[in-house]
Amino acid sequence: MNKKLSFILAAGAAASAAISQYLIYFYAPVEQVLGYAQKIFYYHLPVAWWALASFFLSAVFGIGYLLKKRISCDIASHACAEVGFLLATLTLVTGSIWGRHSWGVWWTWDPKLTTALVLWFIFAAYLVVRTMPLPQEQKGSISAVIAVIGFLDVPLVFFATRLWRSIHPAIFHSEGGGLEPEMVHTIIFCVLSFVFLWAWMIVYRITQMRQEHGLGALRTHLLYREELNEQH
Repeated sequence: MNKKLSFILAAGAAASAAISQYLIYFYAPVEQVLGYAQKIFYYHLPVAWWALASFFLSAVFGIGYLLKKRISCDIASHACAEVGFLLATLTLVTGSIWGRHSWGVWWTWDPKLTTALVLWFIFAAYLVVRTMPLPQEQKGSISAVIAVIGFLDVPLVFFATRLWRSIHPAIFHSEGGGLEPEMVHTIIFCVLSFVFLWAWMIVYRITQMRQEHGLGALRTHLLYREELNEQH
């Protein structure tokens, strides 16, 4: 990773995280019914939104790989899928904690939760394919197709509360979604500022994968040369 870019993203992530904590615990008022348990929503929404953004980019780079067979597209698609899967897992965990305090249950088959779980399983399958002992091009093509299929579920997750009857809160459907202005300001800041940490994770993972690919290619080259030397 470029050191300057890494520093900018890391500094932005640290600064925005500190500001977010202040807004969450000192600026935004405590919700009257749920109390402090409601504040997990300020973490839940950012990881959910940027998980969907990760899956979108994974599909875009996957299409790029299918069309041009560039290893750079395959690596970027893989990195975005990994980050998206991590964030999707955190989304389900934080959502379950919030649901336990809000609905009295850890899980319910609400349309939004169900479509999010389906998305999680699709990209879990994506990561399983990545571990299979397949030729690089075949593995990249299969993974790209799964990423595109997975992204087809993203609009369903995003618009689930509009398409079906759902008990999941719809924050921005109406004027503020019934939230206090300070809560709205805090949610918006948390979602937008999360871009620093999200971008750092993706860029860092892409850098790692490029290095792994380079080392793998070098190892293959050295083994090939060693075989040639033995034959002569």
